[in-house]
Amino acid sequence: MHRNSIRTSDHRAGYSLTEIMVVLVIIGLLIALVGPQLFRFVGRANSDTAAAQVESISTQLDFYRLENGDYPDSAQGLTALVLEGGQSVPDDPWGNAYVYEYLGPGRARIGTYGRDEQEGGEGEDEDIFRNLQ
Repeated sequence: MHRNSIRTSDHRAGYSLTEIMVVLVIIGLLIALVGPQLFRFVGRANSDTAAAQVESISTQLDFYRLENGDYPDSAQGLTALVLEGGQSVPDDPWGNAYVYEYLGPGRARIGTYGRDEQEGGEGEDEDIFRNLQ
């Protein structure tokens, strides 16, 4: 009999607990570093979406003025607008209604106070308004 022809394996298949823990720590560090950057991009996307929607609503208000001689008064507000397909004006990206102010004949203001719903702020809390004349 040849003793060298039969090999026994002293190594087991799989990963040790230490190797798994090292991988989990590395993944955790990557999430900690990349996560805030990702959320910053999401916040910027919300602000960009709000600015685009304000422009779109402004255009609809200008069409309303051309057809009716003036912007909707404060009582009518944005409910006077019916967008394509019979849809009403959407809420801003943070789920708040857009702010509409009738400022007098031929003048109005449309926008959003941002995520915090308060005047002022930076980033997602920045106010986005457009004056119409």
